[in-house]
Amino acid sequence: MQIWGKRLKSRFRESVRKARKLVGLLKRRSFARAMFVHRVAAATEHLSIIRICEPNTLIDAGANKGQFSLAFRTLRPNAQIVAFEPLPQAADRFEALFAKDPLTQLQRVALADTEGVAEFHVADKADSSSLLKPGEAQERAFGVRHANTVQAPVKRLDTCVDLSTLPRPILLKVDVQGGEMGVFEGCDQLGLVDFIDAELSFVELYTGQPLFEEVHAYLSGRGFKIIGVFNQVSTNEFGPTQADVLFGRTQVQ
Repeated sequence: MQIWGKRLKSRFRESVRKARKLVGLLKRRSFARAMFVHRVAAATEHLSIIRICEPNTLIDAGANKGQFSLAFRTLRPNAQIVAFEPLPQAADRFEALFAKDPLTQLQRVALADTEGVAEFHVADKADSSSLLKPGEAQERAFGVRHANTVQAPVKRLDTCVDLSTLPRPILLKVDVQGGEMGVFEGCDQLGLVDFIDAELSFVELYTGQPLFEEVHAYLSGRGFKIIGVFNQVSTNEFGPTQADVLFGRTQVQ
């Protein structure tokens, strides 16, 4: 009985969250149009992060259909966006959404610390797909299951874009479902990044994924500190499960 009570409370909270987000989307014409025309819901939960950083460039690693980039563009209309998304259907949606935006470019690759082609694990909820295989905890926490595997091109961030040519401050947003270390280790120019917004887990949702502590230690060693934690998600199975962590460079380079 107690378990059912917790589940009902969790579902109620999720319903309230979605309702509030829908209201927020309908208040902005650009968000409403993107939702009805392109079926893309702007990531309004990240607006506060964008306001804090005030970046002139967004590097959107794991762009999916453009949810984060859309929220970013609304607040930073003159900034550059360099996005990366390997799944064809999501990439098609992104390109349609930003077809008339000359400051936005999309590369259809997954970022990693190697170059070539790799197995990409597609989940039944596409935005949970990853270079890493979804584990049992992902299904227990969010009901996400592995659907199939496809071959996807992978590249280092360094070879995709020269960060020294981008307007600063630079915000690197990383939502790659456990592949964060590959993005960072594939970027020798990480010292030119001013802010990193990464979705990090406290539970191993994907096989072999680095958890919050490991990523925090790595980025600390490369000159970043935590300046904010946002959108923490708690699940019935594990309690605090993941959150968006904003890192800022301790010294400008």
